[in-house]
Amino acid sequence: MKIVGFVGMPGSGKSAAAGVAREMNIPVVVMGDVIREEAARRGLPPTDRNLGAVGNDLRSKEGPDAIATRCLAKIRATGASVVVVEGIRSRSEVELFRESSDDFLLIEVYVPDEVRLARIASRGRSDDGNDRDLAKAVADRDARELSWGMGEAIRAADLRIENSGSVDEFRGRVMEALEGKSKGSEFRS
Repeated sequence: MKIVGFVGMPGSGKSAAAGVAREMNIPVVVMGDVIREEAARRGLPPTDRNLGAVGNDLRSKEGPDAIATRCLAKIRATGASVVVVEGIRSRSEVELFRESSDDFLLIEVYVPDEVRLARIASRGRSDDGNDRDLAKAVADRDARELSWGMGEAIRAADLRIENSGSVDEFRGRVMEALEGKSKGSEFRS
């Protein structure tokens, strides 16, 4: 089975990249869904603070690859030959997926910080925080995710797709990567 992982900072376009995979009929497992499911099981609303605390708690009690471990069952249950994993957050998660797959490709979705902030402001997700100072909320979330090892996971990427151009350019680059047609280690739009 081939696993393709998307890694990137919040607001970089990982969900959009996963959407392209879905259009291509590739199953997608969203790592954040594992945390949202656990929060719901605990009776907690899916706020940024609650989801961050649940993620920290799972990693503290079950190990740094706890969320990835829970995702593996979902990945295997698809029965598909290729599965996309959205939202890898740490090097230990990268290593678990590499060890659990015959073929693992890690793709960084990158966008400049000012574009990320604008996108986060416009999407209105409950886990983006509702602070009056969105820049501070994003900086706090970035710091939390970097503390989980996000920077190391990003550095482990096999391919980088920049997502600051048009939607069509980004979509095309994601499709090329998923079809195995990428020619270099970096696409820029």
